[in-house]
Amino acid sequence: MPVLALMGSMASVCLGNSFAKTLFPALGAAGTVTYRVTIGAVILLAFWRPWRLHLSRADAGRIALYGVTLASMNLLFYLSIQRLPIGIAIAIEFTGPLVLAVVLSRRALDFVWIGLAVVGLLMLTVADKSVGQVDQLGAAYALAAGVCWALYILTGKNLGGLHAGQATSLGMTVGALFALPFGVAQAGSALLSPSLMLAGLGIGVLSSAIPYSLEMVALKHLPGKTFSVLLSLEPAIGALAGAIVLHEQLTGRQWIAIVAIIAASAGCALTVRAPRPMRD
Repeated sequence: MPVLALMGSMASVCLGNSFAKTLFPALGAAGTVTYRVTIGAVILLAFWRPWRLHLSRADAGRIALYGVTLASMNLLFYLSIQRLPIGIAIAIEFTGPLVLAVVLSRRALDFVWIGLAVVGLLMLTVADKSVGQVDQLGAAYALAAGVCWALYILTGKNLGGLHAGQATSLGMTVGALFALPFGVAQAGSALLSPSLMLAGLGIGVLSSAIPYSLEMVALKHLPGKTFSVLLSLEPAIGALAGAIVLHEQLTGRQWIAIVAIIAASAGCALTVRAPRPMRD
């Protein structure tokens, strides 16, 4: 059941991202992120009711940094999938936590995994046009999202002493407040469209509420190493979701590149000494 819960979490996130991409023509990436983060925040606030717990000023500052990082990661990722197939964007984004794991470990073996990931990245970003050229700006957005993911892991670790529900719900709320001006600037009054708000609710549930709940089940029952290795499959699941929902077709070379990055991530997780920190 924990394995199925984690697989379900990844499938839900990837499907949510795929459906979110269908809103880009009406809302843009920033408007869609505003829906996702705001609706996720409302759901988490209602579930955890964090105001019942004490919060110091120092902890509030750390939560604010966590929330801004979370929103930035989501915004950059959505900007990347506006230009890239979802599976490719996720694969490139994965390099952020992979590099962080190597830096924290500092073992020679880990540089093998970095090398494998670099090979995958080069296959994606320096491909000949005849076999599918990846949009360079989209790749840059995905890399920036990966950097934010690494920072998100570090800021999340700084909240280890707080109640998980309180930290996540308040962090998501800060993220929503941070994303809102970008969403309003891009989407304007379209954010108030009832039909789009209903679609946004579905995306918030698929991308935030369901994955968060399922990951909590997985985290409680799976060893950290097993969790990390399974999470490495997310780029492939994202590519499949993109193919099913958006009819995004990847070339054979792009699939090989994604598999190389998955192998690098899984190899790093299998050989790391301590459990690898992961995304909420």
